[in-house]
Amino acid sequence: MSDLTFNKIAGGLLATGLVIFGLRELTTVMFAHHEPEKAGYAIAVAEGPDEGPAEEVAPDWGTVIPVTNAEVGKAVAAKCASCHTFDAGGANGTGPNLYGILGHKPGARPGFAYSPAMVEYAASHPLWTWDELDHFLKAPAKHMPGTKMTFVGLKKQEDRVAMMAYLNTLGATLPLPAPRPAAAPAEAAPAADAAAAPAAGAAPVEGAAAAAPAPTPAAK
Repeated sequence: MSDLTFNKIAGGLLATGLVIFGLRELTTVMFAHHEPEKAGYAIAVAEGPDEGPAEEVAPDWGTVIPVTNAEVGKAVAAKCASCHTFDAGGANGTGPNLYGILGHKPGARPGFAYSPAMVEYAASHPLWTWDELDHFLKAPAKHMPGTKMTFVGLKKQEDRVAMMAYLNTLGATLPLPAPRPAAAPAEAAPAADAAAAPAAGAAPVEGAAAAAPAPTPAAK
């Protein structure tokens, strides 16, 4: 093979390699994926303080109980029927009979073996009040650590209000509290007085006689 032929072949191979390399680089540039410096549609969200769940306000028993259907509470009480009875003179079960529980002394139902936690609670609480029974029904184990009552509680306030309305019909000896007084409305500005006062420098009203001192009689 002559030198000229070898040079032609080598030149062709070199040119072909350059074309292939050039096409690869061009393809890489054209189809390369570039991450944006900043994500699109960025939305600034103002972070407020973590206030946590709102504190539950105790019911106004004197207002809510008279308007609550006790039959709804009886349906709620069905959740407790596997452990408690609700009729007068009913037998104790896994839990004590609950007839007349409102106003009754805690841990004092005859024939029932109460937990030490309930006995200790009864030493400082002479009777089941509206608020105390409400707190206990909401979370028994939290309100009275060590209680034998394993029921998780009635988390919804409307369920507890209905339950209390039902218990109020079962020989309750606890008086219903008086409704809380309504908030006094804000006092209105004395606009009438301000409107009645004449502006400084205003002309007197037509027909109004100006007060003048009585004339002094001539000396005789």
